[in-house]
Amino acid sequence: MSKHRLSHHGLRAALLALAVALAGCSGEEEASLPTETIAPAPLRLTLEAEGQVRAVQATPLTVPGQQWSQRQLVWMKADGSPVVAGELVARFAAPQGRLELDKALLDLQRNELARVAKEGELDAKQGRVDVDLSQVGIQLAIAQRYADADLDMFSRHEILDAIQDEQFLGARQDMLQWSRGQGQARGAAELAVLDSQRATFDLNAQTRQQDLEALELRAPNAGVLVLAIDWSGEKPKLGATMWAGREFAQLPDPAQLEVEVFLPQLEAQGIAAGVEVELYPIGRPEQVVTSALSWVASAPAVRGRGNPVRYLAMRAPLPQDAAQRHGWTPGQAFRARLHLRRSEEGLSVPNVAIVSDSGRSQVMVRNAGGWEARTLTLGVRGPGRSEVLDGLAPGDEVLLTPAALPRSEA
Repeated sequence: MSKHRLSHHGLRAALLALAVALAGCSGEEEASLPTETIAPAPLRLTLEAEGQVRAVQATPLTVPGQQWSQRQLVWMKADGSPVVAGELVARFAAPQGRLELDKALLDLQRNELARVAKEGELDAKQGRVDVDLSQVGIQLAIAQRYADADLDMFSRHEILDAIQDEQFLGARQDMLQWSRGQGQARGAAELAVLDSQRATFDLNAQTRQQDLEALELRAPNAGVLVLAIDWSGEKPKLGATMWAGREFAQLPDPAQLEVEVFLPQLEAQGIAAGVEVELYPIGRPEQVVTSALSWVASAPAVRGRGNPVRYLAMRAPLPQDAAQRHGWTPGQAFRARLHLRRSEEGLSVPNVAIVSDSGRSQVMVRNAGGWEARTLTLGVRGPGRSEVLDGLAPGDEVLLTPAALPRSEA
């Protein structure tokens, strides 16, 4: 009996020791979780982006030819080349247009042959009717002579037959004259249809001919050639198939330049016109200038085919004196540093510590008993940190890995 009691007390002691050890491990694990103590500090929230120089105003150059006619690019000046007024910028071929012209000319020839055949057919019909009318006229004259002859010269039956022939031939003559009139009217209508078709074929041929004559694109004024970028992010290439009326390039006005940059939708939250931005050519950071966003797109958009990421476009003007001094040109690659917030003192929190709960931004803050959730009012959100307007105070210890916290305490 005493051995059994000793065994029972030993088991209870072992369980108690295990519980204490587990509690100690849990406390040690929580103590080892990464945290940050909130303290006022100079706040610098910036975003980096890349873009290109573009002109505020530019003359668009479109692929020549009739709307929706197909073209093939066979020659063009290099992107960024200076051009003078009237200079050849690009040359195109139109093999499909040549086939369409040949078809239109063939339609014209078929129409001409059909008209000649129709005129011959109508002339033949009219000739037959004229022959019949001539024969009826002769027979009618003979019948009238018998009908008006002396009764003593011919028998009664011969005179009666002559009178009947005269009536029949008169009716036949009237019918042939009516048939000739109808044939002329019907023939004129059929020829009018062929003439109308010919006018359509002729207009089509003229249009195709003019389309084939419009295979060269020339600069309307002097400037720097900047090739246009299509919806897939590609510039025109030799051998590419293009459509007349599509924008091919631009001749920008170098007097007013701006930089257009793009930011992923997730990074561009809250950006608006007026944000300060530093701009400089890629590889030339010593040429930095300060500007401000003058325009921000109303909604993000996909930039290239096969890339589902949406980007927000924004523009900032370049100082004219700096652009002239450094020789910046449209199409030049630039880097932009957007200063979302710059203040001498402020509170911020790492973005990794923020969790979203029903549309609210929260962080886990250490208290005497463990951790508590705090709802924050955030200001500007940067790529790594976000400005805190309300919800935290200096000295608060914020958990950086809220996902590592046990669910019972989260």
